[in-house]
Amino acid sequence: MLYKLSKLQSVKSFRLVKFFTFSSLVIMFTATITISALNAHWVRNILLEKSEEYASLLVENLNHQIISRFMLPVIIRYGGIRLREKDQSQLMDKVVRSTLHSFNVEMVTLYDENNIISYSFDPSKIGQENAGGVHYEKAMKKQTTSRLIQQGNFLELLFLFPQETKIITFAPLRAEKQIIPDLADRVLGVVEIVRDVSDDYKKVFKLQGLIIGSCFIIMGILFIVLRFVVKHGEKILEERAEEKLKLEEKLHRAEHLSAIGEMTAGVSHEIRNPLGIIKSSAQLLKKKMANVDAKSTIPDIIVEESARLDNIITDFLDFAKPKTPDLHPCRVEEIIEKNIVYLSPQIENQNFNIIKEISEQLPEIMADSAMLHQAFLNIFINAFQSLKNNGCLTLRMKYDSENIVINFIDDGNGIPEDVLKKIWTPFFTTKDTGTGLGLGIVKNMIEAHKGTIAITNNITKGVNVEIRLPI
Repeated sequence: MLYKLSKLQSVKSFRLVKFFTFSSLVIMFTATITISALNAHWVRNILLEKSEEYASLLVENLNHQIISRFMLPVIIRYGGIRLREKDQSQLMDKVVRSTLHSFNVEMVTLYDENNIISYSFDPSKIGQENAGGVHYEKAMKKQTTSRLIQQGNFLELLFLFPQETKIITFAPLRAEKQIIPDLADRVLGVVEIVRDVSDDYKKVFKLQGLIIGSCFIIMGILFIVLRFVVKHGEKILEERAEEKLKLEEKLHRAEHLSAIGEMTAGVSHEIRNPLGIIKSSAQLLKKKMANVDAKSTIPDIIVEESARLDNIITDFLDFAKPKTPDLHPCRVEEIIEKNIVYLSPQIENQNFNIIKEISEQLPEIMADSAMLHQAFLNIFINAFQSLKNNGCLTLRMKYDSENIVINFIDDGNGIPEDVLKKIWTPFFTTKDTGTGLGLGIVKNMIEAHKGTIAITNNITKGVNVEIRLPI
């Protein structure tokens, strides 16, 4: 429960970090896209301004050419301007087209002082009245105006990517002082120029798409990197929280076992003294009763139970205060061989099969041979208790990365999973007799040699006890 609460607190605190991180990323992304869109909008406005300036220059040039190359020669030759006459109309068309040649002008329309179209690239418009509208009126007041016309479907217009984009400019046609002093700066008519700027706008749109696409890619990369960092950080925090909880649980368990050990040691010492008196008194009683009632077994029972109780107390003391190993060079295979010799009567009686798989030239280790003998003996006894008659126990010994690895593998019924989780708990046992300290004592002995012990079930059947001892 404590572990879950701590992990939950860690996850909640980290969620806050992730929230601020991803929120910052979203804000940065939104701001970047907004700035990109504004930049593209500013570029479009600049393009419109430049187009208007360009159209104004064209109008000024066309104004000069019309007055110098058309109006003066026509007035001198014909005495007046009559564009409906073929010669004058052809001359006007020649002047206009030669002036605007290669300037990407789609349409030119000239309005006279009465708002009547007197010339146009489109002959069908000639003679139309009041076709100039508001822009014509402004041009007659010496104001140059431009407007943007875009054509396309709904989506194209929505995303500012029309199929066609045109700029229509209305400008006054003025008399020049150098050419006609008497009519200096007088508005003689209005010039309408239509220019197709679709290609320029498409370039702007491509620039906008490039900017936004680059932002998407960069922000996508940042998002992936940030997500990786956040996931990695979350994993590290969870691992640290889990490790911290394990250490706290281990410390709590150690403190608990230490308290139990001190209590057990004190109680065991207090029990052992009167127990020794009871045992010696029972032995003395047995001698005296031999003359009175030789068949009585009561003294024998007292002595036997006293010895069994003394062994239990010895287990308590060994678990509560493990001995410091007396290290000296020894060979693990020789210690195990002594265990097998010691247990040979039981092995023969129950017809156990002992298989040895021992690597050649195993190095010596610094260890307490008596302590390891006792630890291995407890493992052998536990294994034999799980084996049936004709059972098999495999011993594997090898050298692996500066450790001697010993495996005790039996083909018994294995250990239930719920029991396997509790086997290292002091005083836990599934047997009718015993203190539940045997494996705990073995673990203390192995760890006293700076080794490790692990017990697992085999995939098929039986149990594998693996011990690693540093050389």
